[in-house]
Amino acid sequence: MTNQFDYDVLILGGGPGGYVAAIRSAQLGLKTAIVEKENLGGICLNWGCIPTKALIRNADIVHLLGQGKTFGFRFDNLEVDYRVAVKRSRQVSKRLVKGVGFLMKKNNITVLNGFGKLTDPHTLDVDGKSVTAANIILATGARPALLPGMEADGERIVTYRQAIVQDELPESIVIVGAGPIGMEFAYVYNAYGVKVTVVEMLPHILPNEEPEVAQVVAKDFHKQGVRLLAATRTEGIEVTDSDVKVRVKDLESGSEETIITSQVLVAIGIRPNSQGIGLEAAGVQVNERGWVPVNSVMQTNIPHIYAIGDLNGKMPLAHVASAQGVVTAETIAGVDTAPIEDYSNMPRCTYCHPQVASLGLTEAQAREQGYEIKTGSFPFQANGKALGLGEREGFVKIIMDAKYHEILGVHMVGPEVTELLPEMSLARMLELTPEEIGRNVHAHPTLSETLMEAAHAVLGHAIHI
Repeated sequence: MTNQFDYDVLILGGGPGGYVAAIRSAQLGLKTAIVEKENLGGICLNWGCIPTKALIRNADIVHLLGQGKTFGFRFDNLEVDYRVAVKRSRQVSKRLVKGVGFLMKKNNITVLNGFGKLTDPHTLDVDGKSVTAANIILATGARPALLPGMEADGERIVTYRQAIVQDELPESIVIVGAGPIGMEFAYVYNAYGVKVTVVEMLPHILPNEEPEVAQVVAKDFHKQGVRLLAATRTEGIEVTDSDVKVRVKDLESGSEETIITSQVLVAIGIRPNSQGIGLEAAGVQVNERGWVPVNSVMQTNIPHIYAIGDLNGKMPLAHVASAQGVVTAETIAGVDTAPIEDYSNMPRCTYCHPQVASLGLTEAQAREQGYEIKTGSFPFQANGKALGLGEREGFVKIIMDAKYHEILGVHMVGPEVTELLPEMSLARMLELTPEEIGRNVHAHPTLSETLMEAAHAVLGHAIHI
């Protein structure tokens, strides 16, 4: 691009948005560097997506071992060691982080270890050393949000980052927040014998999902012994020498209760890491909540400075950050790209048991936007593969525009639905209709047949129900 600067592209933050942006930039012939203060891979690889999925795999096995009567086995001396589960999860993370480091070398990307801060629109100070670039990509991510006046001490009150590495489980835990993080930890802890209570202020757990999806998960969690308190607000938390007292209020009845527990995990959302990185010095605007506004190609108000991932507040998911990183790199390089206008198309997944996967609009959202809709569902209890697996709970639901048969939303709960979602995501991107999905022959017996059957159902001619 120019010899005026040290690099064509300089990326602040090595998470799934930052390192993907770096790789794509390098592939497109741009001289690229990435600044990371801690670990390549960011929260996702080190403290979030990846280690939690490793723990969930362990929990799945423990859960399955509890179904001996169904599958014809029994034993009297089962011992499960959570320390081993945590150790395995850390090994999985380290392996992937090492792989990211290899990819940096393979693509000739300079890795600058240290804390980076903007000093002007083209310059970062990295631990006292100035580095310049024609284009800067901000990928600093976010941190856990806490309740007002609360501090996470890492022992009695923890966030996901602290919880993911603790290898000694509490006797009991209250999880504040029933989004994906809260529900995934609830599943893992309960599988290992922890007494779990989940508190959610909104009317139902997994509040961003269809209510009927949440009902299936709630029913299964109740069977597993997890206490779920929806429409319940956390009024106060008091840490004592021996326990934690959590005061909650039922928002429907007005009644209050104090729950005494060993530990509290706060999973109520995130706050952007937009402070202390020199945005003011570079003239980059933030909104009242600290997020950095961007356009469809991730440009901030300063055209050569971009913000990707959790920092821009569009949709705080690792795969969204990676997609934004690719779009940003291609925009800088001046090649064809696919600007991201509609985030409702992005897949959303929760990896508890049963799994949840969705994209697009809920029924309520579709009606609010003025659509006349048709819906069709197919239950896993009518699917041969699901019955063979012993996983009959849940369903696949398609929401369709009645006039043009556009797929407006897909909502799934049940076995491995996070692996089924890409077919529907691709269908949305290619503007396929349920007619085409229904005509596509799906192998039998597979869980994917539920997608075909739901497509038939929304058209009014389901085959197997």
